[in-house]
Amino acid sequence: MTRIDDLRANLAATRARIDAAAGDRPVRLLPVTKFHPSSDLELLLELGVTDVAENREQEARAKAADVPAMRIHMIGQVQTKKANSVARWAASVHSVDSLKLAHALDRGVALALERGDRTTNLPVYLQLSADGDTARGGVTEEDLPELIDAVRASGHLELKGLMVVPPLGMDPAPVFARARELSAGMELSAGMSADMETAIAEGSDIVRVGTDIMGPRPLA
Repeated sequence: MTRIDDLRANLAATRARIDAAAGDRPVRLLPVTKFHPSSDLELLLELGVTDVAENREQEARAKAADVPAMRIHMIGQVQTKKANSVARWAASVHSVDSLKLAHALDRGVALALERGDRTTNLPVYLQLSADGDTARGGVTEEDLPELIDAVRASGHLELKGLMVVPPLGMDPAPVFARARELSAGMELSAGMSADMETAIAEGSDIVRVGTDIMGPRPLA
């Protein structure tokens, strides 16, 4: 079986899981392509996939240059010093978790627009910390309203919704349910390979799936 055949079969199986869980409700699939080569993104384009997600800025930036037709979304943590770079290539950012980062991305998008590196404002999702431990990324419920207000008041960011990753050992269902409540009127980006059905049942609009589509991480 060729690589494109593998990807085609994995996409079909994953979409079948989504359809079974979602029924008539539309749920978007965002394949996570971290650690996989740019050639895989080219194959995904051939299969009709137009959007993928990456975790690391340097890798994502390189793939954006290699495969400019693919829309690449940033789902990993973003260092403030990398905000200008992310603002140039990202189709969206799912991991905004601080006022400092929001302001840095806003400035970065303004610069990217001025230089012609992008033509639209940047859609963003605010990453919610389910357990209040912001060391792993995420904004606490207490600080979420202030961050929402800051993004909405920005000149170059477009608030799309919330993103959440359940902490290890925590029941994901109530995590997703609470995120759904907090994202009322907005989108929810939640659920990966292992907990996709639970996330969809609790109202997720976007699922981020890596290994089930891309297969094991390539050996270095």
